[in-house]
Amino acid sequence: MSSPFTFKPLEIPPELEPLREQVREFLREAGRDWSGWKVGHSWTGFDKDFSRAVADKSWIGMTWPTQYGGGERSHLERHVVVEEMLAAGAPLGAHWFGDRQSGPLLLRLGTEEQRRRFLPAIARGEASFCIGLSEPNSGSDLASIRAKAVRTDGGWLLTGTKIWTTNAHLCDYMIGLFRTGGGDTKVKHEGLSQFLIDMKTPGIEVRPIRDLTGENHFNEVFFDEAFVPDDMLVGEEGNGWKQATSELAFERSQPDRFMSCFPVLPELVDAINKRGSPDRLAAREIGATVADLVILREMSLSVLGQLAEGKTPAREAALVKDLGNSHEQQIPNLARDLLDLPATIEQGNRLSELEGILTQNVPSYSLRGGTREILRGIIAKGLGLR
Repeated sequence: MSSPFTFKPLEIPPELEPLREQVREFLREAGRDWSGWKVGHSWTGFDKDFSRAVADKSWIGMTWPTQYGGGERSHLERHVVVEEMLAAGAPLGAHWFGDRQSGPLLLRLGTEEQRRRFLPAIARGEASFCIGLSEPNSGSDLASIRAKAVRTDGGWLLTGTKIWTTNAHLCDYMIGLFRTGGGDTKVKHEGLSQFLIDMKTPGIEVRPIRDLTGENHFNEVFFDEAFVPDDMLVGEEGNGWKQATSELAFERSQPDRFMSCFPVLPELVDAINKRGSPDRLAAREIGATVADLVILREMSLSVLGQLAEGKTPAREAALVKDLGNSHEQQIPNLARDLLDLPATIEQGNRLSELEGILTQNVPSYSLRGGTREILRGIIAKGLGLR
C-alpha cells in the first residue's frame, strides 16, 4: 500500500555554506550580550531593532520578487537563514509572522495594492503582523468562530474576540478570520473571510494574558464594530477557511516547530563535557535527541520543497508539528535530568536561564498552531482512519 504522506528528500547544497557562515558571524556580533532568558524566547521575542538589522542584510522576504522588496532568492537560502537564527535563539518576533506566513499569503492572494503597500514594509523590518484565528470557548474548532464582519458603507464592521494572539499588543497589523455569512450557515466552514486589520483602528482593545513567566506575549483582542475598508479584504470573500488552512502549512512545518528549544543542546553538551567524559546514559539520551532533530529537519525540508512547488502539504505539516511538539517538550527535562539541575533560575547562568524559561513555556507548544488532538485528527484522516 502506498503511503498517504509524501516526504521526498531535499538537500541543502554545499554552495550555501558561505551564506550560513555570514549569518553565524552576524549573530555572533548581534547576540554577544543576549541572556539565556532572551535566547529562550527565540521567535516570540519582539525586538524591532534586531528585525531592522536583519532587514538590512536582506534576510526578510528573501524569496519574494524584488518589486515588492524581496530578494528573489531560493527557499533553501531562506531556510539556511531561519535555521541559524533559531539555533542562536535570535529574537525574531517583530518580523517572524510577516515573513513566514502573512507575506506569502499576500503574495499569493493579495491585491496588487496590498502587495505594494505591505510587503516592502515587512521586508524592511518595519511592519509587524499577528494572526487572529482562535476564539474563546471554541477550543480547537477553528471553524466554529463567531467573530463577524458586517458590511457597511465602504467596508466592514468587525465584532467579536480573538484569543492567544501572539504579540498583538506590539504588532502593527493583524490578518484575522471573521464570519461574513454566505453559503449554507449550517456548514460552518463556509462564509469565512480574511481581513488586513490596522491594530490602531478605533474599536480594537488588546488585553494581556499573563503566563507562568509573568509575561504576556499572548493576548485577547476585542473588536467592537471596528471598521475595515473594502480594500483590506484578503483574497475572496467567503473563501477564508481554505485560505487560512493553507496558510497553516507554512506555520506547522517550519523549523521553529522543532528548534524552539535547540539552544539548550549545545549548552548542555558543554556543561556535560566540563564534568569529564559523558556517561553512557548522557551519551545515549543526547544521541537520541539529536537523531530526532535530524529526522524532523529532513521532514521539514521536504515540506518546504512541496510549498515551493505551490502544493499544500497539510497532512505532512501536521505530522512535523506533532512530532516536533514531543521533541521540544522533552529537551528542558533532558537538561534537568542529566545535570541534576535545581528547580531555580540562576541569573547570569545562561543554561539555567534557558532551562528555566523553557520549562515554563513548553506546555504551550502543543497548543500553538493547532492542538495535538486537531493535528492527530488530520493525520488520522490522511491514514484513512476517520
